[in-house]
Amino acid sequence: MNPGFSRRVQPEAVKTAVRAGATVILLTCVSAAGPLGRPADGLRRGPVRGAAFTPAGPCHGHAAADFDGRSDHAIGAPYATVAGRVRAGTVAVSYGGHVSWLFMPVPGRGAGFGATLVTGDFNGDRCDDLAVAVPDQDPPRPGADGTGVVALYYGSPRGLRPGRVLGVRDLHRTPGSDRFGTALEAGDLDGDGRDDLVVGAPGLSGGGGVAVYTHGLRDARLITQRTSWVGQRTSQTDGFGSALAIGDFDGGHDRELAVGAPGDGDESSGAVTVLDPAAHRSRRITQDSAGVRGVSERYDKFGAAVAAADVDHDGVDELAVGAPGEDRTRIPENYAAGAVHVLYASGRDDVWTLKKAGGYGRFGTTLATADLNGDGTDDLVASATGRSAVQVLTGHRGRGLTRGALIMSPAGRTSQFGWTLTAHGRDLYVGAPGAGGFGGTVYRVHGRTRTPVQSGSNGELLGYAVV
Repeated sequence: MNPGFSRRVQPEAVKTAVRAGATVILLTCVSAAGPLGRPADGLRRGPVRGAAFTPAGPCHGHAAADFDGRSDHAIGAPYATVAGRVRAGTVAVSYGGHVSWLFMPVPGRGAGFGATLVTGDFNGDRCDDLAVAVPDQDPPRPGADGTGVVALYYGSPRGLRPGRVLGVRDLHRTPGSDRFGTALEAGDLDGDGRDDLVVGAPGLSGGGGVAVYTHGLRDARLITQRTSWVGQRTSQTDGFGSALAIGDFDGGHDRELAVGAPGDGDESSGAVTVLDPAAHRSRRITQDSAGVRGVSERYDKFGAAVAAADVDHDGVDELAVGAPGEDRTRIPENYAAGAVHVLYASGRDDVWTLKKAGGYGRFGTTLATADLNGDGTDDLVASATGRSAVQVLTGHRGRGLTRGALIMSPAGRTSQFGWTLTAHGRDLYVGAPGAGGFGGTVYRVHGRTRTPVQSGSNGELLGYAVV
């Protein structure tokens, strides 16, 4: 048994291994009721040790998340102790009633492996791949933020294969307190049929940046506010790259990339920049922009979360923007009620708050797109982590959003329920890393049912990221 792990897996719980399309490899297998096993080889190149599960068919993926079963998922626990190293982090990947764990080959104290996750078909083989961020890896000096790296695991018909490790050196930058991997997004930006990987590095010198990996991740380029076709004024605290979303926001040929910079503007009022990397076009959006309701105020943090969702089924994505610091007072941001802006291509801006908005709600901390009622139109899901609540905003063809269900945490108000959100079909997975004394729990929400699928212990923050 690994140092720092003593829990048993929940019976309902995580069904593991990483799976690409219909393929799975169990890096370290245990039964659904058994104790955790030894660390996997993590990023070690070459054969992956551990029991392997051979799927019945080939990969058939090419979707943002291609875990087919209702309980299949990957969960980050970035504060888990691994091999005696505190906050080294681990990722549980589930499939078929077994649980396996991904680790760095040499776990780093405080590295935070698994703080952010994303899936995509990066090499075009129709098998989903998994990208795991380690944003606190290798701080340049004691007490500083980490440089960060992103570890790749490639799916194949025989299972997951350890792949490359990405970092700021790919961008010809000297490592600093970059927090490379704070945000991850996957989607086909260049139209070659393969998912591209976008990595946010909000601590990068000069106000932050995003790395765009294309052509099977062989090519990498850095986009910052100082890039010639972006041309923005910058401050080191802008946090450009803190949040990412890929969508078709203008109905054009190319897909765009929305980049949140919640520290931009006067005292962190926040901004979002929509980038078209193919056409070299950009537009900056703040609460002072034409058509956007409200005004930019200190601590609003407009752009702390972003999402793309076609909530009116017109073929063009709306841009949803979280402003968790939005409030009518000048009390510091942690007290704020929060708000979500939904920006339509027509110029319309719907602003949503919780029905009973109040202090400490921070509505708009996290956003996700889903089709929870199966009607073929996107719904938007937004969290208020200060109240441990998740609000469903239901999409309607030709109309847009209406208020749907409000989902409250079964683990209490301090559980940070909604810290991360992801949807698999009509199931919504909600991370609550503050539950159980910050051991963390992930819940599967289907209709009115909230089922715990995995729980952590000892301050692991399990559920900090879920895909």
